[in-house]
Amino acid sequence: MTRRGFLAATAGAAGAAALGLAGCGGTGASAGSGSSAGSAATSGGDLLTQVRDCGELVFATEGTWSPWTFHNEADELTGYDIEVARAIAGELGVEATFAEGRWDSLLAGLDAERFDTMANGVSVTPEREEQYDFTEPYAYNRIVVITTEDSDIARMEDLDGKRTANTLGSSYATLAESFGATNSGVDDFNQTIELLQQGRIDATLNDEVVFFDYMDAHPDAPLKIAAENSEATPVAFPLRKGAETASLRAAMNEAIDALRADGTLAALSNEFFGIDISSEA
Repeated sequence: MTRRGFLAATAGAAGAAALGLAGCGGTGASAGSGSSAGSAATSGGDLLTQVRDCGELVFATEGTWSPWTFHNEADELTGYDIEVARAIAGELGVEATFAEGRWDSLLAGLDAERFDTMANGVSVTPEREEQYDFTEPYAYNRIVVITTEDSDIARMEDLDGKRTANTLGSSYATLAESFGATNSGVDDFNQTIELLQQGRIDATLNDEVVFFDYMDAHPDAPLKIAAENSEATPVAFPLRKGAETASLRAAMNEAIDALRADGTLAALSNEFFGIDISSEA
């Protein structure tokens, strides 16, 4: 199971990876900025109307998490999340633009109305559903435990008392801690792999497809999948709760349905992951 190569990102010029973007009507604050933006929520308007009026849908993303969101060899932003976002924006008749930042700043930026939504493999969890309205899923993750080849971890329960590392607030960190692991915060997946190979942690959790993507690029890395979560986790686009985002959510759902029906989601998934994870089956 390997990634089948990169999609050409020629469509990415309009969605340039940029700090300093904001949702329609926003102030142009960066992903990591603490200022708020005056978008649909603060103006009392409908977000879908504003998105169409200004001709762009702004997605927050990391840009460092291959094969979901990353820069290719030409330094163009691409990945499964990015190309799905562009396809959805196309269905809505607007351009997709992207604001890049660290994971721990993305949800905060969404809360502060600096972006319209996020394209970053956001897992739908009960805790997040209390805070955000999610679109229909456009992918289903299988979360796995990644260890060194000589590890004695063989099941999720073996994480009890172990040291793991994942970005703080991620579903991976939450899952590891639910099984008794002590999690350390990191910036990205590459940093977790460095800590794992240095023996400073016992394991890290991430998507199965991310592991295979890494092994495709580093075939000699002494790593393995030691265990996997029993259920696939749905991935969707989060939106702020409120009446002002309801029509945008409905329009994005229609777009996801259309892209699933015409095979676009499956084709993009096979392109970036080597398998189709766009449906639950």
